[in-house]
Amino acid sequence: MDFTIPESIAKDIIGFKRFLKDRLQPKLPEWYQRQEIPADFFREMGDGHWYAIASKSDKLIKGSALREALIAEELAKISPGLAVAALVQIDLGLIALLLCGNDDLKTRYGQSAARGETLMCVGNTERIAGSDSAGIEMTARKVKDGWLLNGTKAYVTNGYISDLAVITAISDPQASRNNRISMYLVDLHAEGVKRKKLNKQVWIPSDLTRLQFTDVFVPDDHLLGNQGQGLQQVLTVFTYSRVPIAAMTLGTAVGAFELALAHARKRKIFGRLITEFQAKAFEAADFYAKIEATRLMLWKACWKMDRNENFRQESSLAKYLAVEVTRNVTTWAADMFGAASVIKEHPIHKFPMDAWASSLGEGTQDVQKLVIFRELRKQYE
Repeated sequence: MDFTIPESIAKDIIGFKRFLKDRLQPKLPEWYQRQEIPADFFREMGDGHWYAIASKSDKLIKGSALREALIAEELAKISPGLAVAALVQIDLGLIALLLCGNDDLKTRYGQSAARGETLMCVGNTERIAGSDSAGIEMTARKVKDGWLLNGTKAYVTNGYISDLAVITAISDPQASRNNRISMYLVDLHAEGVKRKKLNKQVWIPSDLTRLQFTDVFVPDDHLLGNQGQGLQQVLTVFTYSRVPIAAMTLGTAVGAFELALAHARKRKIFGRLITEFQAKAFEAADFYAKIEATRLMLWKACWKMDRNENFRQESSLAKYLAVEVTRNVTTWAADMFGAASVIKEHPIHKFPMDAWASSLGEGTQDVQKLVIFRELRKQYE
């Protein structure tokens, strides 16, 4: 396996860092204060061709997983909240349309979503159904020319600003647990949709929203894939999205680590630089080793994805390892700043909270271990 980043991707990452410095970082303080991401952010990401899914010759094309992982890491280093918003747009919303939607829907909505003009999200989690994706209660009742959706999706990132949502609902209550759910593309401006923005303290400035559906009509052609296959479809979407989410989580660790290391190299305590204390030097070395090991696992997942091989286990391994190291690194980094880290406006303050959020998206650590072991068991059957 060649660990050299292809020259074209390396050039893109240099360009993306320049984009972050010149176009995004100056605006971040205002966005954090408002706790809101303007639509311009998504369009600028699309205009710069920074998304992993692009529109070419009226077709949606999935780009390099490695390129996306490197971009997600760089974005998360400065703002995990921005990174998760961008990833929800592409790696939850648009990837579901790419994998499961018909050609007409891809043309009608996919092109503008790939440009960041139409905003998308995914609603699967409910008050009683998180890790158990099959445990949802939302219903889709068949009517003439379509379906009526009723129920509530509890925690939807980008739900407040999105135009479209990929929604799972029970379309056949009499079917088995694994075959009763279908997936729909829903217009969030439709009659019967209500949104409530939730007061969260993680992944700022992205939003977290409760979506309520009351007799929301969804046309027949907005059924994604086949009826009854919604559970399998949403789990496949999560498998794809775990790779960029792992990259974003790793970027959260790296962003905090670099801030802490820079601080430790100039901050004196008891007359010595923090880095001159062997205990702190060893801690930094230990965390650096774990960050590098996690990145290798992430790149393996990207490598298998780009080769169209089965990457289910690798995606969960990357997510699991990224969360483990990020939880520890961000707490350590905040400790390095002492009391200053509790100040909301301090650059380090957001990282431990965002690391906590990263452990929940695309499945908790226990969910990742379940997936890892299931794939492991197949190797010995």
